[in-house]
Amino acid sequence: MKKIKISAVSYTNTKPFLYGIQHTDIINKIDLSLDIPADCAQKLIDDEVDIGLIPVAATLNLPYWEIVSAYCIGAVGAVNSVFIFSNCDIHDVTKLQLDPESRSSNNLARVLLKNYWKIQPELITNSTDYSVDKNTNTAFVQIGDRTFGKKDKYSFVYDLAEEWQKFTGLPFVFAAWIANKPIPQDFITEFDQALKNGLDHRAELLKELPARADFDLKDYLMNRLDFDLTEDKRKALYLFLDYLKAL
Repeated sequence: MKKIKISAVSYTNTKPFLYGIQHTDIINKIDLSLDIPADCAQKLIDDEVDIGLIPVAATLNLPYWEIVSAYCIGAVGAVNSVFIFSNCDIHDVTKLQLDPESRSSNNLARVLLKNYWKIQPELITNSTDYSVDKNTNTAFVQIGDRTFGKKDKYSFVYDLAEEWQKFTGLPFVFAAWIANKPIPQDFITEFDQALKNGLDHRAELLKELPARADFDLKDYLMNRLDFDLTEDKRKALYLFLDYLKAL
């Protein structure tokens, strides 16, 4: 059987899924590549892979897409790895640097700026001084492992999953397992079993990860991230896409 090509995010938040994939027979049936979120999405858009753990905003660039797993990268409330860091209150921000590695989180920031905070700062992409601009009224979006240990270094910190929940009352889905073509159901069933295996073995995975003095990895993987693609998360996903279309 031809191997199914899969691209997954390379951040810590995906390690439970990767653990399950690498410790079950599914690894022999796939061609797996690890990428930053934006590249993961682009590979699916360019049809270089069949399935991607992609930022949900990227589905708007796919002519055909379907969710192929009961699991996702999500959060109910604060996720502790997707932030706007700022030296001033969000309502005083005049420039917002977007994260060069992100799609969904940049777009989540845009949705919140327009609809929740109701402000219009200048949005800066590919800033030459990304994340180091000391201007009082400049803030920046940052996601993933690069945010670990940074919460105490800024006067104002906005957890975007938490802000989304304040705005909508719903959880948030950062990334979902999306296919750009129909995938055989027997593969999807086995794939989901592998993902569940990884989630069930998070305690073992944590023993393999380097300890950090500035970040609670156990709390992050066990409590902050919420991996089940519930009906509320599906509702939130489609609501987010509706907001994106209206930007």
